Amino acid sequence: MRYPVNLAKNVSATQTAAGSIVSLRSAHKHGVEAVQDIAQQLAELQRKQQFGELGGVLFFCSAEYQLTALAEGFQQCFGDTPVAGCTTAGELTTLGYENGTLCAVLFAGNAFQLQVSGITQLHEFDLARGQQLVDALLRRSRDDPQRVSDDNVFAITLLDGLSSQEETVLVALQSALGKIPHFGGSAGDDNQLQTTHVYFDGAFHSNAAVIVLVRTALAFEVFSTQHVSALTEKLVVTEADADTRTVFELNAEPAAQAYADAVGVAMAQLNATVFAMHPLAVKVGHEYYIRSIQRVNDDASLTFYCAVGNGAVLTRMQPEPMLPALEARLSEIERRIGEPVLTIACDCVLRRLENEARGHLADASAFLRRHHVSGFTTYGEHLHGVHVNQTFTGVVLAKPVEGQRH
Repeated sequence: MRYPVNLAKNVSATQTAAGSIVSLRSAHKHGVEAVQDIAQQLAELQRKQQFGELGGVLFFCSAEYQLTALAEGFQQCFGDTPVAGCTTAGELTTLGYENGTLCAVLFAGNAFQLQVSGITQLHEFDLARGQQLVDALLRRSRDDPQRVSDDNVFAITLLDGLSSQEETVLVALQSALGKIPHFGGSAGDDNQLQTTHVYFDGAFHSNAAVIVLVRTALAFEVFSTQHVSALTEKLVVTEADADTRTVFELNAEPAAQAYADAVGVAMAQLNATVFAMHPLAVKVGHEYYIRSIQRVNDDASLTFYCAVGNGAVLTRMQPEPMLPALEARLSEIERRIGEPVLTIACDCVLRRLENEARGHLADASAFLRRHHVSGFTTYGEHLHGVHVNQTFTGVVLAKPVEGQRH
């Protein structure tokens, strides 16, 4: 699937690419100390003139942190700087896949401008609120006298991953964003499936989302990729509650039993790793969109990460080798838009579990380091107003290729 390439105009690629964006990590377990560590690393880069004046922060943190302490740290260290973030099911840092850390992407003001807006009471969010919110973000961004680009803009969304409101919120936002490229991810809680949080306005929130409008002088491309192919077997949803994303029956049988029979395991053996290795998908047009299973319930129903309704036809999918597909996708983008400075990625938790089950986590971490990837492990990914599962979705930010308009 191809998405628009954005090449910054009327700026110097050499001036903006160097020191314009950096990913930093901290393994400190106390929230204030972790943020202070990030701030100290930033100060050292600035002292060496390797990074300019800070223009914004996007962070991803383990749910193990005491969140009020982490919020206190961000308020102390970054003051009025635009900051947004969320809890994770794992972090993608400069070392690759990690758990229990704080990953922060820092944007320099000479190449980026961030506008951040939070959304509360997700069940009440509608098209009108979406239009008002996006209009206000665009107005603030355009009115900034120091804006770095006239029309090089994309949006990032972070959303409570257990709210079951992604579809409603993303559709409302996309209607307002129009042609502005958009990606994001649903917050996690280290696979506890209890409570997930997003951060804006100096605090963590549940039943909430945050949208970040990013104006940049760099070239970028928003993308998504998956690594599955379709099998012939179908499972039809014959009873479901779309509001709670719970499927009670598949092919008129208890959902968990029907799924277990289809993939060849005992129902008692169903777990997140089985779900990762045996995904289901709906077909829309010529494309398959995975609908990942979150958990088995006591009544043998299945709860999904994405909305699934009565009558949906689910196709069994077969995972293909993950890293070759991802390598090809990122290499294609990098050839097109230039040398990568950083890729911000939202990687589904089930992809991570599959890598672990296959013993590929070290290779995957090496791949992430090689391609300068930072981000987080999600409970779902967002792409141009659509909530998707079991994908690797994000944005490549690059120094434009020589001779390309910028």
